[in-house]
Amino acid sequence: MDRRQQKTRNAIFSAFSTLLASKNYTKITVQEIIDEANVGRSTFYSHFETKDDLLKAMCTDLFEHVFSDSLNSENTHDFSLSVGNPDTMITHILYHLRDNKKNIIGILTCESGDIFLRFFKQYLNELISVHFLNSIERNNTHIPDDFLLNHISGSFVEMVHWWKKNNMKQSPEELAKYFSAVIKPIL
Repeated sequence: MDRRQQKTRNAIFSAFSTLLASKNYTKITVQEIIDEANVGRSTFYSHFETKDDLLKAMCTDLFEHVFSDSLNSENTHDFSLSVGNPDTMITHILYHLRDNKKNIIGILTCESGDIFLRFFKQYLNELISVHFLNSIERNNTHIPDDFLLNHISGSFVEMVHWWKKNNMKQSPEELAKYFSAVIKPIL
């Protein structure tokens, strides 16, 4: 993708995020996204087939970075030297959820929040498999991996809902410690 296409895509993402922060997902029209992004209809459709496709692409872009194995130094945090540490990975995810609060809250509270959660859990399950189930010594080997995976990812999602409901008062580090304290004993 060239720079011009990336700039257009970012404008559409930004417009969609702005609209999600103020309107219900089902009430947002493609025309409103086009107007807010200041792009033409054909330009929008050259990037996305539908509004759901836009939501999916927005989630994918966010998650590919957040769940990446290579962590780079960023404005609000630097975990570039802590690759592979499960607690660091969880903290990194929480930083991005907090830093992208406007987008995340808009998506989580919209009617298509289930699309977001499905993608989120898909990426989260991969991270949990690699960094929790397959890389640390486990005591509860009699519990099936798919059960643990579902339990841990569900717990993480509910923790994020709790954090959001409480206005994200806790720091990402503090919340990651809570999560670790609850999850590690069941492994």
